[in-house]
Amino acid sequence: MKIDFTKNPEGLVPTIIQDAKTKNVLMLGYMNQEAFDTTLKTGKVTFFSRSKQRLWTKGEESGNFLNLVDIKVDCDNDTLLVSVSPVGPTCHKGTDTCWAEENVQAYGFLSTLENIIESRKNDQDNPDSYVASLFRKGINKIAQKVGEEAVETVIEAKDTNDDLFLNESADLLFHYLILLKAKNFKLSDVVNILEQRH
Repeated sequence: MKIDFTKNPEGLVPTIIQDAKTKNVLMLGYMNQEAFDTTLKTGKVTFFSRSKQRLWTKGEESGNFLNLVDIKVDCDNDTLLVSVSPVGPTCHKGTDTCWAEENVQAYGFLSTLENIIESRKNDQDNPDSYVASLFRKGINKIAQKVGEEAVETVIEAKDTNDDLFLNESADLLFHYLILLKAKNFKLSDVVNILEQRH
């Protein structure tokens, strides 16, 4: 790996820290050659602290280490992307990230949809919400809907209409997310099992 430490007069390169599992950005630091070498040697992410003017291993005082998973250099060889497995919060203020965001697994729109389903579950009195009406009817009705959508998806899979197949697939996934929430689980719980099996 070729890293150009000469572009900055202080011999530093920006170092983006990303959780290897959630893919969330946790912080930004700077490394010089010595910090880079120390990180590789110890497996603990080490920076050059501009305020302390010395090497600084994240977690050396708090115990909230950033365990090294992988390092990539960008196309100009002057910025690092470091994948880590964090131990505890990353920010010195006690938050998961330096942007005060929670470091949770996100699945794009599916995570948004999970949050909407949860809000509907907590608002079962809403007469206009289809999801709330399913929760009012209970687990048997929700499970039945998943079964119905699964059968409809299989039927459309055997046909040649891709649009109908995709729409039935969306219905199946939507109702499955409702079933997970009814059982007090999240998509991440299922993903964790798939990862363990892998």
